[in-house]
Amino acid sequence: MRFNNVYLESIGAEIPDEIWTSEHIEGRLRPLYERLKLPEGRLALMSGIEQRRVWSAGTMPSGPSVRSATRAIEAAGIDRNRVGCLIHASVCRDFLEPATASRVHHEVGLPHPCWVYDVSNACLGLMNGAVQIAMMIEMGAIEAGVVVGTENSRPLLEQTIQQLNTDMSLTRQSVKPAFASLTIGSGSCAWLLVHRKLSRMGTPLDTAIAESRTEFNDLCRSDQDTAGSAMHPLMDTDSERLMAEGIATGASAFERLLGESGWSREQIDRSVCHQVGSRHRVAMLDAMGLPVDRDSATFPKLGNTGSVALPLTLAAAAQRGELSAGQRVAMLGIGSGINSVMLSAEWGQTPVSGNIGEISE
Repeated sequence: MRFNNVYLESIGAEIPDEIWTSEHIEGRLRPLYERLKLPEGRLALMSGIEQRRVWSAGTMPSGPSVRSATRAIEAAGIDRNRVGCLIHASVCRDFLEPATASRVHHEVGLPHPCWVYDVSNACLGLMNGAVQIAMMIEMGAIEAGVVVGTENSRPLLEQTIQQLNTDMSLTRQSVKPAFASLTIGSGSCAWLLVHRKLSRMGTPLDTAIAESRTEFNDLCRSDQDTAGSAMHPLMDTDSERLMAEGIATGASAFERLLGESGWSREQIDRSVCHQVGSRHRVAMLDAMGLPVDRDSATFPKLGNTGSVALPLTLAAAAQRGELSAGQRVAMLGIGSGINSVMLSAEWGQTPVSGNIGEISE
């Protein structure tokens, strides 16, 4: 899909105040570590993740999402009545029904003539939502739309730690699928997309592509369909194979992005990828033929924040001065399923509102 009229006008972002270091998590896993004689420092060494943020107990995703969406709208100075679509697109949501987008739409004060719904696609939810809104703007159905999401890692982290400490059947081998869950972090992000006639300082979107390798849908799965602050999820992840097949999917998708956009690798000034960990980052960029020194990352301080990982990293890159007007940016999303969504854009002066500037790579 090529866009001629869609601008990323502003970004709202929020990260929690509470920090859990990898050392802290290993301290809570002392019963498991002592029983299996696991070396301390293993979690940070394997992932490159020093810490992750967690929301306070009882946090519902809609709360931070309301704040992020409000920040994006206020940063752009747009009339709320011009917003014709609100998509809530994180893995985490308040309830199985109604759509979490319903509460966010109401609390943000958006108009009644508005498309309001949830989108879920693992780590690609916000990217999918952004493309849907962009298509609606491009075809003239709406003038502006917000895609927002909030990931809450606390329930998954706490449930995983409890399970690992109490399951006496676990061995050094069988414990491996659970370790990916310990890399998950929390955060919230909103993108406001507008038609070019409304844009004052935004970033024009250029191309969007999708790639699916769904024969690998069984490599990362949660144990149940749950929602809300009291959920008790568990994840089972074949990390090695997921990484290998995910990188292969991403490399194929990237070739299509280059072909559809007409860009060459050398013309890409900045890449922003899904944030999994250090091994994944190096291997993926190598497979795509992109330099690490022109890639932005947040996983060392935020962990893997799911659907908001790439959007938050784009926001962080803007606040750190890693993006300048006129630079070509490739946003390279990959999620379990396995699916990939990628966007290309020429950076403008898109403002970022929120506390994402607290972190540095």
